[in-house]
Amino acid sequence: MTNSKLRRNGRVVVLGGYGAVGRVTARALAGRFPGRVVVAGRDGDRAARLAAGSGSTLLAAQADLADPASLERALDGAGLAVLAVEPRTVAQHPARLLFEHGVGLVDVAATHRMIRSVEQLGGLARSRGATAVLSVGVAPGLTNLLARRLHDELGGADRIDLSVLLGSGEAHGKDSVRWTVSQLAEGNQESARPLRAGMGPSGRARMHHAFPFSDQYTLRRTLDVPEVTTRLSLDSGFLTGLLFGMRGAGVFRAARLARLEAPLTSAITRVHVGGEDFAVRADAHFQGRHAARALTARSQTRITGLVAAEVAARVLAGGLPEGVHHIEQLDSLADVPSALAGAGLTSWRIGAWT
Repeated sequence: MTNSKLRRNGRVVVLGGYGAVGRVTARALAGRFPGRVVVAGRDGDRAARLAAGSGSTLLAAQADLADPASLERALDGAGLAVLAVEPRTVAQHPARLLFEHGVGLVDVAATHRMIRSVEQLGGLARSRGATAVLSVGVAPGLTNLLARRLHDELGGADRIDLSVLLGSGEAHGKDSVRWTVSQLAEGNQESARPLRAGMGPSGRARMHHAFPFSDQYTLRRTLDVPEVTTRLSLDSGFLTGLLFGMRGAGVFRAARLARLEAPLTSAITRVHVGGEDFAVRADAHFQGRHAARALTARSQTRITGLVAAEVAARVLAGGLPEGVHHIEQLDSLADVPSALAGAGLTSWRIGAWT
């Protein structure tokens, strides 16, 4: 069986498929490819329970990113894997194993060093006929697509500012909260100034603080923009101030050194103050001109999963080039936001709906 046929007819394995993002992705894909989508994760029983409640549209497998043998078993007959969980280390990223078997990848990872490690496997992916799409989700993902659109509209960009507003009332997955806490502990963004930006046609402007989402590093390379910064805020001004005040005081870094990140993550996971709406905004500046666009929707977790499912479906359909690519590098993925309009994702130009 050729790799092309395998991608079209093989199974789709959603790694981390019973997590908050993974279950959205798995269920959306099962609606398009019933009986071909495999929910996989370290806990085989949890995967089996999710599959059992799907009415036979989902399959289940046990797969641990730290155990290559279990991954190989889960990937039997697969043409594509969706990585819906952030690996703990670069060494645990399954990209090399996937590409060696000619299996494609849709990756929602948001850690820069993780993404760079996959980029370096582009030659291997091409040689084995595998297609990989990185920076898939909200940030990175939708932010990358907004930046590419503005870059094209202006004919270039000297600077791009990306702003992410998350609903602090949403029940984010534990893995997502763990990743956020670990990035707050990095403390490598304090030099970038906060930026006040409005995130909707009637929403008030909020202060956004620099945060190490991978999109800002990727876009400097893929769009050749010298200055890109991504900033984050929550819809609760109190929680935003608290989190970034704690970062400035070194609390998250101290928690890491004291091995207290796990209890801190658990405590933050239980806080639900605010709403579930989110927004992402991109501002591009080029030779004295400025353009801005935004996307808004309900539930960042849900939309992340749906973006991953939409991209995965297009990889399975064929026509995307082999090798490793970021979402903004593939012209045929530029309309992914429009494809999710039915899920409530709304696009608007700052000052006017589109």
